[in-house]
Amino acid sequence: MTALQQQGQAAKAASYTLSTAGTAAKNAALEAIASSLDQRQGEWLTANAEDVEAAKAAGMRSAMLDRLTLTPERIAGIVDSVRQVKALPDPIGKIDKMETRPNGLIIGRRRVPLGVIAIIFEARPNVTVDAAALCLKSGNVCILRGGKEAIRSNRAAAAIMQDALEASGLPAGCISLVQDTSRDTANELMHLDGYVDVLIPRGGASLIRTVAKEASVPVIRTGEGVCHVYVDEEADLDMAAEILFNAKCSRPSVCNAAECVLIHERVAEAFLKKAVPLLDRHQVELRCDASSLAILGGRAVPASESDWDAEYDDYILAVRLVKDAKEAISFINTHGTGHSESIVTKNYFTAMNFLSAVDAAAVYVNASTRFTDGGEFGLGAEIGISTQKMHARGPMGLEELTSCKYVIYGEGQVR
Repeated sequence: MTALQQQGQAAKAASYTLSTAGTAAKNAALEAIASSLDQRQGEWLTANAEDVEAAKAAGMRSAMLDRLTLTPERIAGIVDSVRQVKALPDPIGKIDKMETRPNGLIIGRRRVPLGVIAIIFEARPNVTVDAAALCLKSGNVCILRGGKEAIRSNRAAAAIMQDALEASGLPAGCISLVQDTSRDTANELMHLDGYVDVLIPRGGASLIRTVAKEASVPVIRTGEGVCHVYVDEEADLDMAAEILFNAKCSRPSVCNAAECVLIHERVAEAFLKKAVPLLDRHQVELRCDASSLAILGGRAVPASESDWDAEYDDYILAVRLVKDAKEAISFINTHGTGHSESIVTKNYFTAMNFLSAVDAAAVYVNASTRFTDGGEFGLGAEIGISTQKMHARGPMGLEELTSCKYVIYGEGQVR
């Protein structure tokens, strides 16, 4: 038996204990985790600093370094997220359907954990805690497999959380970290049938597509984020410029950042005059179609066909002019990844058509795509943003980490 199989076996055993743990026990463990992460943050920050230094030496891009870096302020936010999850209603045991059949059987549908959830993710130390907290509250055991860039940070966080679990009376195996970050362990985790009930990849498009293609265990796709902002001819252009600036520049390395702006041709010149000075604050590279390039001249570079499908995760923005909202919707449905899309307009009917016609997990009117987030949606945190349609779609919180079982009460009925 391999080390990962042993880890899977321990996780499966822990899942039987955790699935029947009551809300009070899970909340006590979450509070212990939050307190320990706060009190022992020095250990986590020291480990993270080593990861950051190694990443800088390896030439990691600044936007990706930002995803990797922890600060006391970010840890405070992570700790707060754990406590938000603790405060949320426990979905386990909830009866969402109960009826009496003509033969007298009482049939109900009860929410239950998925079981053992494996998460493969990249250089995001906060994901280690967010995923663990959500899994714990929803009665699921998690096996975490982060990227090599964050291995020291992840080891520190996992050790702190496991100590907190044991101190609160739950098995340390409820949360475990794959120590080996080689491609071999990722591949083995994708095929850990019999131990892993569902696998959730969280990261860039390449990771997600590889997992979806190769895994033999069930997969929930998350996170591919080619997101658009469409500026309509009836938009408030000052508002549109601020929304685009936020959607592109507030944190370009995350999946809900805008990668492409579509602009109605009638307002393109006026809009770009307002938007470009904001984008210049971060030296955003603009990759333009011929029509927008004619307006921007030397400020931009020509876009290639691949730019319309690119998830840059950087200060790069594709720019394209469209003749109307219909063309914008068609373009988004062709090139988007089903994540988050936004329209800026003062026209109610145009907005309603955009909401109905755009095929994505989150569709916005007059707001930034950056709000697609478990915390912002009131879920406490999210284990990922599902871009598929089966089982879950959008930010995945507690309820999305459950399945159901039917419970039937009888009085001797036979068929």
